[in-house]
Amino acid sequence: MPRDNKSSLIQKIASHAYATFTNCCSSAIGENKVFLDNQAALTALLTQIRAADLKIAPPKKGSKSTHNPPVTYMHICETDTFSMGVFLLKRGASIPLHDHPGMNGMLKVLYGKVKIMCFDKSDKPPDPAAENETLFDPPLSPFQKDALSLSVPRSTGEFTQHSDPCVLTPVKNNIHQIDAVDGPAAFLDILAPPYDPDGGRDCHYYKVLQTVGKNVDKECDQSRVEETWLLEIPQPDEFWCGGEPYPGPPVSV
Repeated sequence: MPRDNKSSLIQKIASHAYATFTNCCSSAIGENKVFLDNQAALTALLTQIRAADLKIAPPKKGSKSTHNPPVTYMHICETDTFSMGVFLLKRGASIPLHDHPGMNGMLKVLYGKVKIMCFDKSDKPPDPAAENETLFDPPLSPFQKDALSLSVPRSTGEFTQHSDPCVLTPVKNNIHQIDAVDGPAAFLDILAPPYDPDGGRDCHYYKVLQTVGKNVDKECDQSRVEETWLLEIPQPDEFWCGGEPYPGPPVSV
C-alpha cells in the first residue's frame, strides 16, 4: 500500500517551530524580518489547532479526584531549540506567577478558558527606597529585599480555543500567571529554548507586593506607567505538576 506522507497539524507546528527558533537571537528579534515572518506563520498554524487534533478532551462533568495534581503536563517533543507539550488545568487550578529567562513562548488554548496576567521586567535599576522598611506592608526581611525586582504590568486577559495564541518574548509578557476560569482548561505550550537550570534558564516564582507610600500625580504625568514590585519566592506549596501520556499523533523533529 502507498505510504501516507500527509503530516498532521501538530507535526507541521513542530517543524515550523524548529525552523522559527533555530539560530534565533533574542536581542535582534525586533529587527529580524525572517524571524517575524516565521513567527507569524507559526501563529497562523497555532490558531488552527484544536483539542481533537491531539486526541484529548475535557474531563467528563462530575469526575472528581482529590489525589491527583492540580496541573498535569503531556510531553510532546523537545530539542535544544524548543520544547512543546500540553498543560491540563483542573477546575480552579492555577500556574503561579513565574518567568521564562531568555526564552520565547507561545500558548494556545485547546479547551476551556484561562486568565493570563502578564508582567514585563523593568529596565530601571532597583529604587533605593525599597530599602525603606515602611515601603511594604508587612515590612520585608533583609533576605527578602535581595529577592525584589521591579516590573511593569503588561496585560490581563481571558483566552479560549477561539482566541489567538498568547505570545511571550525574553522582554515582553515573560512573567505570567495562568488561571483556569469556570472549569478545567488545557493549552498547547511552546518554549524556545527549553528550560535548562544548568544553562541559566531555571523557572522562578514570584509574589506581587502591595506597595505603600507612593502616589502618582496623574495631572503631572498621565503617561507614567505603574510599576510593581515582585518578590521571588519558592515554588508555592499548593502548586505541583504531574505528568500523563500524550495520546495524539506522533511528532518528530
